[in-house]
Amino acid sequence: MGYDLRITRSVDWTANQGLEISAREWMEIVASDPELTSDRANGPFAVRYGESRWFDWYEGNVFTTDPDHATVGKMLVIADRLSAGVQGDAGEFYESASQWSRARRKG
Repeated sequence: MGYDLRITRSVDWTANQGLEISAREWMEIVASDPELTSDRANGPFAVRYGESRWFDWYEGNVFTTDPDHATVGKMLVIADRLSAGVQGDAGEFYESASQWSRARRKG
């Protein structure tokens, strides 16, 4: 089982009612970003990033599992465009990709 990071507008990604990122907003981000490629074979909102990384949208949040440093950096850029933050499964927020690197080394 992997560790998920999410792009969310809520202080708690599990309780984002009223603060959801809409599917339309997510798909507008995808359409405007040449580094993101729609991957409908894996779901209507699934997206590839680079050769082997991915994002998906579900219930108002954008998520991925076990991202690498570059993917966390990309999440932060996307979050900024969506006026959102990047939050881990345990509720912690990331403001830089280096925070993720340090957190993963501790774990």
